Amino acid sequence: MTLDTADAVALSDLVARYALYADQRDIPRLIHLFTPDGVLVLPDPPRALGPVGTRTGRDEIAGAMAALRDLTMTFHAIAGQVFDAGPEPGTATGAVACVAHHLSSRPSVPDGGPSDLVWHLRYADTYRRHDGAWRIARREVRIDWIETRPVRRVRGREEER
Repeated sequence: MTLDTADAVALSDLVARYALYADQRDIPRLIHLFTPDGVLVLPDPPRALGPVGTRTGRDEIAGAMAALRDLTMTFHAIAGQVFDAGPEPGTATGAVACVAHHLSSRPSVPDGGPSDLVWHLRYADTYRRHDGAWRIARREVRIDWIETRPVRRVRGREEER
């Protein structure tokens, strides 16, 4: 069952904001994309690429997202998204493909320079209207594969000015 255009656009915006806020490390705004009782189910790479660890509620989700601060930079590129109406009014489901780059200054490539840990992943989402807006009620992260790439140069903070 398909959604009307306005709902599909709103869900696309929700997914894009999740990627943007993660890349900006804007944890307060990111966690408010979830319902108050939202669930985030995460993998444990490289041991487990499927969803194995559950965080429930905005506080627990914020704790999980704090790990983003340990990285030099991230870049979440949405590669595709499909939304369908959910089983109940005011609900929807989504399948979102993403390539998530995690830049680290910790050497893990042969030349000892910075590296990009790339996750090719899919989000299995359930959305619910909350206070008049679409929010993520449940997001399961499933990594399809991981690769590590050397990084030649990273834009520094001084170049942003």
